[in-house]
Amino acid sequence: MSVLSGKKIILGVTGGIAAYKTANLVRLFIKAGAQVQVIMTPASVDFVTPLTLSTLSKNPVYINFFNDELSTTSTETSKTALWNNHVEMGLWADFMVIAPATANTMSKMVNGNCDNLLLATYLSAKCPVYFAPAMDLDMYKHPSTLNSFEALKKFGNIMIPAESGELASGLSGEGRMAEPENILSFIEKDITSKLPLKNKKILITAGPTYEAIDPVRFIGNHSTGKMGYDIADAAANLGAEVILVSGPSHLKPKNPLVNVVRVTSAAQMHEACHNYFNNVDVAIAAAAVADYKPKNVASQKIKKNDSAFTIELEKTTDILASLGEVKKNQFLIGFALETENEIEHAKQKIQKKNLDLIVLNSLNDEGAGFGKPTNKVTFISKNFTIEPQPLKSKEEVAKDIINKIVEHYA
Repeated sequence: MSVLSGKKIILGVTGGIAAYKTANLVRLFIKAGAQVQVIMTPASVDFVTPLTLSTLSKNPVYINFFNDELSTTSTETSKTALWNNHVEMGLWADFMVIAPATANTMSKMVNGNCDNLLLATYLSAKCPVYFAPAMDLDMYKHPSTLNSFEALKKFGNIMIPAESGELASGLSGEGRMAEPENILSFIEKDITSKLPLKNKKILITAGPTYEAIDPVRFIGNHSTGKMGYDIADAAANLGAEVILVSGPSHLKPKNPLVNVVRVTSAAQMHEACHNYFNNVDVAIAAAAVADYKPKNVASQKIKKNDSAFTIELEKTTDILASLGEVKKNQFLIGFALETENEIEHAKQKIQKKNLDLIVLNSLNDEGAGFGKPTNKVTFISKNFTIEPQPLKSKEEVAKDIINKIVEHYA
């Protein structure tokens, strides 16, 4: 999955011949999973039609500060001006891409000239801005253009360098706008290089474990695995290499870069975790591992013959504690689901299992626990710093947990 999946992109198109390439660029952004809003300068419509870009982006294309709308009644027809809110668009975007960026537009960007909707949106944007210059080779090398490049980069904008090749003038040289595939690749690589968990490996457990009684029956719990899967997605979205050891669950990660290792029992989860633990930077034990398992597993289905049936149980291996015993430099995070004396029990687990952070859930809190889309947690550090959190979606809780890892390595 592209790092642009789910992201909101404003594509600014200016009046250069390279504008014809933006049709393919829009298609590539959409294929990468992004939402695309196109804003065109008035001059650019001579090179590519708004209808083309609107059709490909599946959104209306904006050109002017306002649109005229006709309103007809039984007696008269009136015209209403609808404002295209550049401020809202600038705040909406996760990224802004200006391609092609002509010498004229770049000069206006440098000097704060705001005579069209695209420039007004650029000045309102709070997101990273990429610009892909396109012009003839002499214009590209002109001192004023070079000054524009440097000024825009000092402002924090990111330049996608032009390529060399045949130009509209018939000359050949530098100044050709980067090809759409190269623009997409440049942006993806730039975003990835800045992700805070790039080059970090994270091991996460999720879901329940099923402990067999016989070939058709088991001891388990109501965990769906959603919390662990959301944590895995949140970590992968920030650049981490994620190994998700999952008990039985119908869920799949949204981010295809998550490596899922499917297991069934606590013993299998224990083995899988220890196979990976020495080579990871972080481990997060979010799985609801069964505390007990049948001492003897029947090889055939147990028949319903007696009015009473007794199963002898024995403890499963405490996976989190076993990881804490062999921990070196790993940042180890555990979960605690409690019903009474929650804080004290969580503190004891931190010490007993050699944890750096524990995520405490209480079944006494409405909206927390298994099978719910929300969770209410309290973070407790190994120094016993206590941070209660409000009720949030599990996706938001997952991001909060991953932010704790980001803070640790900051």
